[in-house]
Amino acid sequence: MKTIGLLGGTTWESTLDYYRLINQQMLKNAGNRNTAKIVMYSVNFHDVEVLVNERKYDEVGALMNKAAAAIENAGADCLLICANTMHMVADKIMSGIKIPLIHIVEATLAEVRKKNFTKVGLLATRQTMEMDFYKDVFKKNGVDILIPEAGERTFIQDTIFNELFDGVFKETSRSKMIEIMESLTKQGAQGIILGCTEIPLLVKQEHTAIPLFDSTFIHSCAAVDFALGK
Repeated sequence: MKTIGLLGGTTWESTLDYYRLINQQMLKNAGNRNTAKIVMYSVNFHDVEVLVNERKYDEVGALMNKAAAAIENAGADCLLICANTMHMVADKIMSGIKIPLIHIVEATLAEVRKKNFTKVGLLATRQTMEMDFYKDVFKKNGVDILIPEAGERTFIQDTIFNELFDGVFKETSRSKMIEIMESLTKQGAQGIILGCTEIPLLVKQEHTAIPLFDSTFIHSCAAVDFALGK
């Protein structure tokens, strides 16, 4: 079994979910009370949030790169960045790092392609929805991404930063999220990517008939497959 490296803390709530999901999937796949071998570095989210809000993305990358190096030096065989938005500086984070990155966007794309979907909606932080690091990967592989309209993007951003990051889960916010998803399906989306690792803490497949792609779960499964050599 290979060792999984987790670069977490953005936020700790979703990082906790990674730890749970990876070990659940390891037990499911390997049995016999096998648990995952994990090296985790949890950054101080405050430091990251300040830099992101100031759009100092190079400094975000440098901060996370130091954490990635610590994970590699601790013996991890791969790296997971436990947040979709941080993948906007994935190249900077991986600068000088020799272990492979299990990329959340690529892992999510693989699951979408299994369904033969050609158009999906994306709910995420404003950066993930409005920047191109998700859209470009999908577009190159024949899948179009739809994002909510501006007011809805503001609602999603506020919900993530003012509720989910603090472990607050409101039924009214869940209902609004589902309403936004339904709007995207009316525009042609065949499924919805939950492209912020906190959103699956609020909205789950049991809450809607729309096919959901939980990026946290997908990413965790990809890590287990790597660890087991699949």
